[in-house]
Amino acid sequence: MMTNASPFGRRKKSTGQTDFKVVITGIRGVGKTAITVRYLTKRFIGEYGQETECRYHHQAKIDNDLVSMEILDVGPEISINDELVAWADAILLVYSITDPKSMRALHDLRPKLDEARSGKSTPLAFMVLGNKSDLMHARKVFTKEGEKFAKDLGCSYLEISAADSYQQIVDLFHELYREAKMYKLGTKSSLLGRMFGHAREKKTMTL
Repeated sequence: MMTNASPFGRRKKSTGQTDFKVVITGIRGVGKTAITVRYLTKRFIGEYGQETECRYHHQAKIDNDLVSMEILDVGPEISINDELVAWADAILLVYSITDPKSMRALHDLRPKLDEARSGKSTPLAFMVLGNKSDLMHARKVFTKEGEKFAKDLGCSYLEISAADSYQQIVDLFHELYREAKMYKLGTKSSLLGRMFGHAREKKTMTL
């Protein structure tokens, strides 16, 4: 189902469900859409060339929670703004290990990310994600750089391959939900390393 509804509209929560809203951002070509579609459909179809924002709806069972999830893929340009921050529960920050400028773009977001974390009564959960770990021969961003950025931001870090590992992508979305839930409950929120350690035109879709 596709509509032209604003991606920031509030959905009515069904009885027994928990809402979870995720923004996935990064520059063109890092694999944001590939990661999202892989999670939702189990399929990997390669490069998507998506030119617009897209919001996906999905239901998942995470631990004992029935989760009504919205994932907003911001499109080809990296973006974090006040409207996104107000809407989101969590932000997935994606770069490609083969593209140094994709990591530099995340560094450029740092002031806005710090502002987002301090400006909300319920802090945002962040995760830094290095994609395309299947392309080790083409690596140009070393693991320690991604780890340092995540450590400085105070969040979890993971390297993955959207092409190779469906389960790893499921695990990262579920862990991001757990971290956001802990923030909402006001409990100790840092899950850094608990699961992953340091291993190294707008439209709406329902899948």
